[in-house]
Amino acid sequence: MNTPGMRPARPQELTRVEDRLSFVYVERCTIGRDSNAITATDDRGVVHIPAASLGTLLLGPGTRVTHQAMVLLADSGSTAVWVGEHGIRYYAHGRGLSRTTRMPEAQAAAVSNTRSRLAVARAMYSMRFPGEDVGRLSMHQLRGREDARVRRIYRDESERTGVEWHRRDYDPADFAASDEINQALSAAHTSLYGVVHAVIVGLGCSPGLGFVHTGHDRAFVYDIADLYKADVTIPIAFSVVADLLARRDDADTGAIDVPSATRRAVRDAMKGHRVISRCVADLRRLLLPDDDGAGAEAEILELWDDRVGRVAGGVNYEEDVPW
Repeated sequence: MNTPGMRPARPQELTRVEDRLSFVYVERCTIGRDSNAITATDDRGVVHIPAASLGTLLLGPGTRVTHQAMVLLADSGSTAVWVGEHGIRYYAHGRGLSRTTRMPEAQAAAVSNTRSRLAVARAMYSMRFPGEDVGRLSMHQLRGREDARVRRIYRDESERTGVEWHRRDYDPADFAASDEINQALSAAHTSLYGVVHAVIVGLGCSPGLGFVHTGHDRAFVYDIADLYKADVTIPIAFSVVADLLARRDDADTGAIDVPSATRRAVRDAMKGHRVISRCVADLRRLLLPDDDGAGAEAEILELWDDRVGRVAGGVNYEEDVPW
C-alpha cells in the first residue's frame, strides 16, 4: 500500500543534532515551505532557511506558519519553539529528532532514584567546578557553592566591562521594567534555553525531568543551560551593554535594541563555543556514561516484558501463551 505524500526521512538520513545551526529567530512574517527549505516572508522579501541543518526555529509574535512548513520541520527533526516578544517567553515546541527511547528511559531511571539523581546532580556541578571535588557534597552545599560562584562571575564581568551591576532583578511580566544589563541577561539566557531545549527534545529526553531544578515543565532545560551560562551568555550580556554605553559616550544617537543585539551575539557565539555539540556530549555523559552509542539512531519498535525486559514487535505470540 502506498501512503500519500512524501516519504518521511529515516533517522540515518538526517543531520545530527550536534552538526546543526543553533537557532533562528523570526517575527512578524509568514513561515512557509519551498522544496526542502523553510521560507520566512514579509514585506521586505523572502529568506530561505535549510530545514535539514536547522536546530531550532524560534517563532516570535506576528508569525504565521503553514501546514507544509511544520511537516518539513518535523520530518527534518528541527524543533519549532513558539516564543513571546523579544524571544523571552516560551509557549510550546514541536517534535524533536530522536526516534528511540534510550535517553528518556535512562533519564527517568536516574531521576527516580535518590542516589542516582544525586550522582547526576553532582556530575553537573563538577562540570561547573573544574578541579574541585564535589563527590561528597550535599545538594545544600552544592547550591551554596553555586550561588557564590555566580556572584563572583557577575562581579568579574562588571569589572571587565565597566557595566554597573547590582543584582539579578527582572519581572517576567514586564521585560522593559528591568535595567539594560538585566534585559540583556534575560535575552541571552532565553536564547540559550531555546537551543538547549531543542537538543534535549532532539535526543528524546524530557524537558521536565530535572535533577537540580524540579516542579517545572522545563526543569531539565534549566539544569543543562546552567552548564554554559558562565562561558557564553553572561559575558555576552555584559559585552553588549558595554557596547551600548560606549556608543552613548561617543554621542552616537543610533539606539541599540538590547534584546536583538544580545540574541545576535549569542547566535554568533554558539559556533565558537560549540554549545550544541557540547550539550549533546554532556547529556550522553550524564545519562548514558557507559554507553558506546551503538544503535543510537535505530528506529525499532519493541514490546516491554516484565521478565526479560524487551521482546521484538510485529511477532505473533499467541502460541507462546499458556491458555
